[in-house]
Amino acid sequence: MLAARLSEDPSRTVLVLEAGPAPCQPSAFAAELLDGRLVPGAQPGHPAVEPYAVHLAPGRPYTVPRGRVLGGSTTVNGGYFVRARRADFDRWSGAGGAAWSYDRMLPFLRALETDLDHGADPVHGGRGPVHVRRTDLGHPAAVAFRAAARGLGFPEEPDKNAEGAPGFGPVPCNVVDGVRVNTGISHLLSASGRPNLRVEGGSTVLRVVVEHDRATGVVVERDGHRRTVRGGEVVLCAGALRSPQLLLLSGIGPRHRLAALGVPVVRDAPAVGVRFGDHPQVALEWTPRRPLPAPVGSWLGGALHLSSSDGTHPGDLEILQSLVPMAGLTGGKTSVPGAPLAFLVSVQTPRLTGRMRIRSADPATPPGLDYGYLSTTADRRRMREAVRVTAELIGTGDFAEVSGGLAGPGAKVLGDDRLLDDWALGHLGTSHHTCGTVPLGPADDPRAAVDPYGKVYGVEGLRVADTSILPTPPLRGPAATAVLIGEVVAEAMRHDPTP
Repeated sequence: MLAARLSEDPSRTVLVLEAGPAPCQPSAFAAELLDGRLVPGAQPGHPAVEPYAVHLAPGRPYTVPRGRVLGGSTTVNGGYFVRARRADFDRWSGAGGAAWSYDRMLPFLRALETDLDHGADPVHGGRGPVHVRRTDLGHPAAVAFRAAARGLGFPEEPDKNAEGAPGFGPVPCNVVDGVRVNTGISHLLSASGRPNLRVEGGSTVLRVVVEHDRATGVVVERDGHRRTVRGGEVVLCAGALRSPQLLLLSGIGPRHRLAALGVPVVRDAPAVGVRFGDHPQVALEWTPRRPLPAPVGSWLGGALHLSSSDGTHPGDLEILQSLVPMAGLTGGKTSVPGAPLAFLVSVQTPRLTGRMRIRSADPATPPGLDYGYLSTTADRRRMREAVRVTAELIGTGDFAEVSGGLAGPGAKVLGDDRLLDDWALGHLGTSHHTCGTVPLGPADDPRAAVDPYGKVYGVEGLRVADTSILPTPPLRGPAATAVLIGEVVAEAMRHDPTP
C-alpha cells in the first residue's frame, strides 16, 4: 500500500526490498497462495513462510509464521479483512492524538477498499485497491451456526465493518471468487508499469544505515552478497516481529540491551522491541453428523463476536468458523473425509502481555518471544467464557442438524474452572495478530517510539509502517488495519516536506 501510494507521485522514486520471492504477475504466484479456501501460513514448512520459535506460555513452545513473499502475510493468511472497532481508534487516539480518531480514519478506510457487497456509501469505499467481499453463509455448517447463535439470543451483525453491535455475521475478506488477492497483487503489481517504482525480491535487509542522526539507507543481502542501498527516506514495513529487530540491529532501542550485545547505540529508545500484544486462541473441533461439502470461495464460514463478562471491551471474544478441517488447513487440502471441523476461539481483549528480546547482533538470529498468554485470572476467565459459549453453540438442537457433537473438551472439563484452564493451556495457539513492538505516542512518553505517522523519534528520515506502531492490538484481526497504516503513513509522507 505504501509503495503504491507513494509512487503515484512521479517526482518520487520508490524501491521495495522484499526478502522473499517477488512474482511479477499474479499467475506467477503458487496456486495455493491464491486459493481462498487454504491458509498457506498454517502449513508447516511452507516456502512462502518464515517461522519463529516462540513460547505462548511457560511450557508451551510454538511456531508462528510470517509471510516471506511479495504481499507479506496477506499472501499466506486466511483473507480475514475486518476493520478495527471504534473503541480501538478511541484508545489509539488517546496515544496518537485526534489523527487516530475513528472519524479521521474513516476516509482512509473507505479509500483503501472497494466493497463488493455495499458499494460506495458513507461507511464503505467503492474505488479502492482492496476488494472486500463477505463470506457466503450458505454452507450447511454456516446455516447451522447462524441458527444456533440466533437461538441463544445473539444478535445478527450483517456487516462487521460498520461498527454495529457485536453479534453473528459473515466475515469481510479480501477474497474474490475464491481468489485471495494479496496486497502484492492489489497494489504493487497494478502499479508495476510506473517507471519510478522498482521491486527487488530475494533482498534481505540487515540493518538501517544512520549517519549524524539521519537514516541514509539500508544494508541488504542478496545472493550472498551485501551492499548498501542509499535513499532519502527509509520506511520499515517488515511486520511487528522483524521491524523492531531491524531497529535494534541498527542501534535504535533500549541502551542497556544494545550495549549488552555490543551494538553501538544510535538512539536510546526504551520502547523499541520490548513489549507486544496478540490474541490467544484455541480450536474446538466437532464431528459432522454426515459428510459435508467442501467450501466454495473461502475456508471461513460465519463469525460470532460477544463480550466477556467484565464488559470493559464489548465484543472482545471471537468464535470464528472454519469450513475446512484443521488437518486440511495444516495439510493444504480443502477436504479431509471423516475429519472434524473446528471453531477458532480467541480472546481479543486489547492487552500487551508479550515480551520481546533481541538475543544476538547477528541478523540471522531471531528474537526471543514470550507471549505471556493466560497469565492472569481475568485472561483465563475470558478464555473459559469463550470456550463454554462455543461448546453451548455446538450442543444446541440447531447445530445438531450438522453435528454429532463436540470432540472435546468433555462435560467434566467444561464444568471445572481449573480443568478447563489446563485444557486451554494444553491446546493453546495464537491468532497471529502481533502489534505494539514500536508503539506510537507523544515524543515525551518513554513508552512511545514513533509519532502518529510512524516517524522514529530522534532519527530523521526513518519511519515504521506496519502493526508495530499500534499501541495495543485491535479488537479484531489487524490485516485491514495494517493496510490502513500504509494509507495513513503514505499520506503523511506526501505532505511532509521534512522527512
